[in-house]
Amino acid sequence: MASHQRSPPASDEATATSTDHESALETARRQLDRAAAGLDIDDAVLERLEHPAAVHEVTVPLERDDGSVEVFTGYRAQHDSVRGPYKGGLRYHPDVTRDECVGLSMWMTWKCAVMDLPFGGAKGGIVVDPKELSADEKERLTRRFAQEIRDVIGPNADIPAPDMGTDPQTMAWFMDAYSMQEGETIPGVVTGKPPGIGGSYGREEAPGRSVAIVTRETCEYYGYPLSETTVAVQGFGSVGANAARLLEEWGATVVAVSDVNGAVYDPDGIDVGAIPSHDEEPEAVTRFAAGIDEDDGVRRISNEELLELDVDVLIPAAVGNVITADNADAIAADIVVEGANGPTTFAADAILEERGIRVIPDILANAGGVTVSYFEWLQDINRRAWSLERVNEELESEMVTAWTALRDEVERRDISWRDAAYVVALERIADAQEMRGLWP
Repeated sequence: MASHQRSPPASDEATATSTDHESALETARRQLDRAAAGLDIDDAVLERLEHPAAVHEVTVPLERDDGSVEVFTGYRAQHDSVRGPYKGGLRYHPDVTRDECVGLSMWMTWKCAVMDLPFGGAKGGIVVDPKELSADEKERLTRRFAQEIRDVIGPNADIPAPDMGTDPQTMAWFMDAYSMQEGETIPGVVTGKPPGIGGSYGREEAPGRSVAIVTRETCEYYGYPLSETTVAVQGFGSVGANAARLLEEWGATVVAVSDVNGAVYDPDGIDVGAIPSHDEEPEAVTRFAAGIDEDDGVRRISNEELLELDVDVLIPAAVGNVITADNADAIAADIVVEGANGPTTFAADAILEERGIRVIPDILANAGGVTVSYFEWLQDINRRAWSLERVNEELESEMVTAWTALRDEVERRDISWRDAAYVVALERIADAQEMRGLWP
């Protein structure tokens, strides 16, 4: 078969301005091209990976509580299933678009391959502001959406999970609606459910736990004993809070945390256990900040200032595109561990790499979520629940194995951690594509 190494994309410096606000799809394709540039992979395989296998668009009518009817648009993008069923979240957000779902489904393909999970990538959602829905409306919308995409999902076809604006209760409604239509209880159709109906213990904490594990391994590799390591965490939701608490438990000093309204900074360390996460108590960091005495050396700072603190490790765990070409030169951390999805733009990533700042990519760092989703799927199809202890032990093993695979590529090829992640993912996917072939 014809294959050759692709030419690398235009220089990162030349594209800094044009790529700093690109879509998820544009970023995903650019990252694919960059990873492929150093690999000898069949052009036909790369061409297939540039495009999703399918994108399903549906209309989702909803009867509002006042009796009126409103129609919403829903999507399910399915990128690649060569290694197994499609897997990825469902988000309820007013900014959901077709291209966003496609781009995020591509990232899920890479993430599953990096973790060596037998899944491909998918992503979907509804264009709606969930804050404007009552609990009853959200349930009716979810059940109708499950019906609209029922023919393209299933435990061996496509397995949704929670994402922005959705939660375990959403998955419970989704699973019930699907099961009622199929005439039998099928818990494996979604993951991220409550444990009482087939969900896995440790699922909600898993992304934060994986961020902490990867941070620990990276710090040890580069000679930063956790007992002497300072950490700043932007975003104190499930990912940021769980990562911060574990790192503190393991000996690190967490000097700053934030929520959407701002951050708290204490160079001597913050007792993160005393601050509820956003999921436990929304805007708890804001209330904690209101009660501090700045004369004691503790300061209230902005989220932007948190990103530029002189710390050993920065964990952006809030939203995407917070480290950009505009502030990348001001990042003072030695290591950036991406807790959120896509917190570093393509242009900023090039600047950080040039400055020698190690960036551990999201498709490894926060992959604990999809990994424990895989554990949940295994439990569902085998009808056998695992203890929390087993889940955490298995997650530890999977994360360390994946981190080690990337480290080996970093050392062997002298490349960045992000490039190593795409190299590992792309080689595994390309091998599967070539072995299975293209059916006429």
